[in-house]
Amino acid sequence: MKVIVLGGGVIGVTTAYFLAEAGHEVTVYDRQPGPALETSFANAGEVSPGYASPWAGPGIPVKAIKWLLMKYGPLVVRPAFDPNMWTWLLKMLRNCTAERYALNKSRMVPLAEYSRDTLKALREATGITYDERTKGTLQLFRKQKQLDGTGGDVEVLKKYGVPYEILDRDGCVAAEPALAAVREKFVGGLRLPGDETGDCKMFTDKLAELCVARGVTFEYGSTIRRIVRNRNRLTNVLTDGGWRTADAFVMAMGSYSAQFMRSLGRPIPVYPVKGYSITVPISNAEAAPVSTVMDETYKVAITRLGDRIRVGGTAEISGYDLRLHETRRRTLEHSVGDLFPGGGDLKAASFWCGLRPMTPDGPPLVGLSEVANLYLNTGHGTLGWTMACGSAKVLADIMSNRVPEINARDLSPERYLKPI
Repeated sequence: MKVIVLGGGVIGVTTAYFLAEAGHEVTVYDRQPGPALETSFANAGEVSPGYASPWAGPGIPVKAIKWLLMKYGPLVVRPAFDPNMWTWLLKMLRNCTAERYALNKSRMVPLAEYSRDTLKALREATGITYDERTKGTLQLFRKQKQLDGTGGDVEVLKKYGVPYEILDRDGCVAAEPALAAVREKFVGGLRLPGDETGDCKMFTDKLAELCVARGVTFEYGSTIRRIVRNRNRLTNVLTDGGWRTADAFVMAMGSYSAQFMRSLGRPIPVYPVKGYSITVPISNAEAAPVSTVMDETYKVAITRLGDRIRVGGTAEISGYDLRLHETRRRTLEHSVGDLFPGGGDLKAASFWCGLRPMTPDGPPLVGLSEVANLYLNTGHGTLGWTMACGSAKVLADIMSNRVPEINARDLSPERYLKPI
């Protein structure tokens, strides 16, 4: 088929790669001058299938109140007169039960594991490099109550055969030697040795080059102005370069997918949740992390990327606002400075934010939409980098009339056709 992919972030580019590999003629449109210049640009750097969990879970409403009151809290809500915000929040609250949490996590972990394995296969087949490391993720607990509360997650990890280790202080220091200097600040951790790290922007840039070598066309600096639906099929899209048509279309525009789907009269429950990061030059390699440390108290991920430390976190519900708030920077600086003092030069850090496309239940939307020739690949939330290759491979299989290698039925937008 002739396929148009709308969006040139990591989701759009991986989708283009696997569609081209399946023999389709692919063109990618993005408003930016190059790939991965929005939400994929400076994320936390984690490829963490073992950490794939929905935000909505039992106890979250109470925890959210505590987080809002914390000095370095991980959650910010900036209320607005936006019905989409409040509808999304209500649906998320309805998923905050033990039963729904277990169901939603059981849908996310297999996709994330499959995606990590697909990324490995891609790396072996192409030789692509992106400051990758395969040294796992350490979820660090500052309080015993946090460590004691891992039972539910461990049961899911066991169910799907995901390797894990429950560590005491000494075990955490063995995994991340720089933590020896602050061992009194934590009680233990949950290590996921199968997780990886890497620079998502670097990966997407290099994969886009591989796409071009496979015949994919990229139209950068080309904003999508309008999408036209005739009955229940897309007919064409209006870009800065004029009208374009195709046999099939893929919506991979992150949070902005929701706006375009509403314009088509086919709304999807995706809402932007802003995340922040700082990128810190390493000043002392021995005092820096080896891989990723997830500071559970502040919900901050601290990741080694080559000669840099990427520190990502915060969930800010404020619509499509892309302003950088210094209070969020202080939260990130506090976490990395507290756990890895002297590891990086915070004064030289760059500050960034991006809009994570979140679904209320957690799993992304991957598959055919309610429009006959429009496919969705969006709603990955904080796990876009983790799930990118797997989601793209699943969608390419669906669009090529092949049976996906994992059960993708529960990722389909159809799950939202019934009220949640």
